[in-house]
Amino acid sequence: MHPRVYQEFEKICSEKNINGSVLEIGAIPSSNSLLCMKSLEKATEKVGLDLKGPQKFKDFKIHQGNANSMDIFQDEKFDVVLCNAVLEHDKYFWKTISEINRVTKPGGLIVLGTPGYKYFKIDNTKSLLTKAVMKVPSIRSLRLYKYLHPFLTVTVTHQVHDAPGDYYRFSPQTFKEVFFAEMDNVEVRSVLLPPIVIGVGHKRHSLKATE
Repeated sequence: MHPRVYQEFEKICSEKNINGSVLEIGAIPSSNSLLCMKSLEKATEKVGLDLKGPQKFKDFKIHQGNANSMDIFQDEKFDVVLCNAVLEHDKYFWKTISEINRVTKPGGLIVLGTPGYKYFKIDNTKSLLTKAVMKVPSIRSLRLYKYLHPFLTVTVTHQVHDAPGDYYRFSPQTFKEVFFAEMDNVEVRSVLLPPIVIGVGHKRHSLKATE
């Protein structure tokens, strides 16, 4: 995990004063695990889930399992669920999103991070270069535009990194309208370039609970 991404998760969690149970999906037995963040020092329980396991590290245990079906955890068990750099490798990510909602307590915090993509902000540069190309004699103009055009319309994202598969890249819109569609206090931010998109939200209380 890039240090900047870790810092962003740390910042988010430090603002929430976390003192309940925490689950990290895709946890690793290392100090790079999100469960090792200082902001979780007051957590009453820290649990990890990964395809590899079971494993133990410091004050938390990592269970072996697939996040598509987290039957080992009861409904509404966790106050906080963290997940970074997992969903892009998850062929059936929508099942994991559903399971995250199931195991999170009403009002609980959910923080997700994945590689995203970003358009270069080069509209002005594109316009200037296009005008410059048009002033070049026609044969050279066509050749030059052929090579320049891909760079003027490029979208940047992270390279493919199999673990074991790499299937998706998600936009901020996906976070708002898919991952966190049924949640409250949703916030989406990006760090780095190519970007890592991080979404924050709270599981909505059911209507029965609020009546």
